[in-house]
Amino acid sequence: MIFRERFADRFTNVLAITIGTAIYAFGLHYFVISNELMEGGVTGISLLLKYVLNVPPSISTLLCNIPLFYLGWRNFGKGPMLYTIYGVVALSFFLWVMELLIRMNWLVPFHTTQDYFLATLYAGITLGTGLGLVFRFGGTTGGSDILARIGHKKKGWSVGQVILIIDVIVIGSSFLYLPKEKVLYSLVAVFVTSRIIDYISEGAYAAKAFTIISDEAVSLAESITKELDRGVTLFPARGAYSGNNKEVVYCVVYRHETRRLRELIHAIDPRAFIIIGEVHDVIGEGFKEK
Repeated sequence: MIFRERFADRFTNVLAITIGTAIYAFGLHYFVISNELMEGGVTGISLLLKYVLNVPPSISTLLCNIPLFYLGWRNFGKGPMLYTIYGVVALSFFLWVMELLIRMNWLVPFHTTQDYFLATLYAGITLGTGLGLVFRFGGTTGGSDILARIGHKKKGWSVGQVILIIDVIVIGSSFLYLPKEKVLYSLVAVFVTSRIIDYISEGAYAAKAFTIISDEAVSLAESITKELDRGVTLFPARGAYSGNNKEVVYCVVYRHETRRLRELIHAIDPRAFIIIGEVHDVIGEGFKEK
């Protein structure tokens, strides 16, 4: 039974990574390359090789990632790298498929000389959708994220900062070969891509987490359970200034339940101290099952 569940999980992950890399390869050829836009990381290096030397991205993407495979394998082991290797190979394969379809005129990329913003917007949406699926199901497309993870492990550097620095260097170097307008449009596409990635990989819906400090904690917990049918957790706490012992109420609700919960808190304890935080994904009873 356990083996069957693990197999089903792995099959789901591989299928999602496959679909994600196919969407990403489509967006790269259909919107980005056809309009000579840019990307960051290894993909950006592959695009520069395409624009300057006409090297197919299907080849350069794989070749640029091979030394990174070796570094990742040495630092993280084969287990965490398997999905990454599969993601890169799948991406290279689908890039080759798109190149073949374009040569056969079965796929006509979207090319514009006027409305680059439209191309930029849809490039960000398709690339973000593809990468979001890949990331959500445990894969990557290799490249700069491997270097970022190594830097974090060895030096304690921020993963996000390392990726940002690499992206800035790659996109910045494209000023030597591309008009500045296209480079600036590319930055918009990168921003849209990152937002779509967050939206998909961290959860399509957002919830709110309430941390409530109140003298009526027990009454609040009972009312939230009864009125909203939400689970509540009580934490013991002590005020640093007053030294008084209190209980802290913690619960998570859907965004549309936020107003109702605030009204309920105010009705029971108008002086309650409330902290409301963003929750990008919730797994468990009453929300989403694993």
